Amino acid sequence: MEHFIAVDWGTTNRRAYRIENGAVVATHRDTLGVTSVPAGGFAQEVDRLRERLGGGPLLLAGMVGSNRGWIDAGYVSTPATLDTLAAAMAHPADGVMIVPGVSHVADGRGDVMRGEEVQLLGAVAAGLVPADALLCQPGTHCKWAWMRDGAIAAFVTAMTGEMFALLKAHALIGQDMTGPVMPGDAFLAGVREAKRGDMLASLFAIRPAGLLGLRDRADAASFASGLLIGSDCAAHATGGTVHLLADPTLSALYSSAITELGGTAVMVDSEAAFIAGMTRLWEQIA
Repeated sequence: MEHFIAVDWGTTNRRAYRIENGAVVATHRDTLGVTSVPAGGFAQEVDRLRERLGGGPLLLAGMVGSNRGWIDAGYVSTPATLDTLAAAMAHPADGVMIVPGVSHVADGRGDVMRGEEVQLLGAVAAGLVPADALLCQPGTHCKWAWMRDGAIAAFVTAMTGEMFALLKAHALIGQDMTGPVMPGDAFLAGVREAKRGDMLASLFAIRPAGLLGLRDRADAASFASGLLIGSDCAAHATGGTVHLLADPTLSALYSSAITELGGTAVMVDSEAAFIAGMTRLWEQIA
C-alpha cells in the first residue's frame, strides 16, 4: 500500500502522521501516552486513531512496544540498522506493526532505547547527518549515539532531564530552583563547574551560593541545569561535532554547553528524522 500511519507513541505523549507516497498529509498529536491507556485498551485506541487519520495500516514506534505498552516488541542489538529493525517487527493485530527497540552492552553495562532508534537511523537515511557521526537526543533520558556506516554502533543514556526534575521537586536545593532556565552566564557557570568532576559537592553548593550571596537565587535553576548538562556533555562531547535532535529550547542549552566545552553543535530536525526513518521502514516491509 502506498499510504500508512506512522505513530511515535511515548510514555506521556503520542504523535501520528498519515504518510502518502512519502509525504505527510495529516497529523495528530495528543497526550495519550502508554501510561494513559487502560489495560486491554490499545486495540481500541489504535482503531480510533486509524479512523481519525483516514484508515490504513499503522507502524508504531516508542514505548508502545515496551513491557509497559501494548506488547513487548523486544530489542535488536547493536550494530542496529533499518534492515535489522524491519526484520524484527512485532505484529499485535491485523494491519499493525511495532518497531523493536535497540539494546547495547559494553564493559558490563547494558543500555536500551525505544523510539529514538527511528530518529537516529532516519536522520542518516535522509542525509540530515553523516553516516559516521555522534548524535545527541536531549530529554528526560538523554541519548548519545555513535553512528558507524549508517548503523547505530553504540549509545549511552544519561538521566539528565529526570535528575533536574527530581532535584527541583524533592531536593533541598529545589527551593532555590524556581527561576527559568536560560543559556546565559549562570548556565555556563554551571557547565564550567561540572569540569571539577565533583557533582555531588557542586550540587550542594547551589544552596550556600544563595545564602552567602555568591550567586543570585534567581539563577539557581540555570546553574543547576548547566551543571547537569555540562557533566553530560563533558562525558561524551568535548572538542568534536555533535548533531542535536531536539526541540529549540533543549537544543539551545546543549549547543551552548557543547560550545563552551570546545565542541561544535549542529541542529537536526528530529521530526523530519522520525518521518524519514518510519518511511524507510515501511518501504522495506510493505
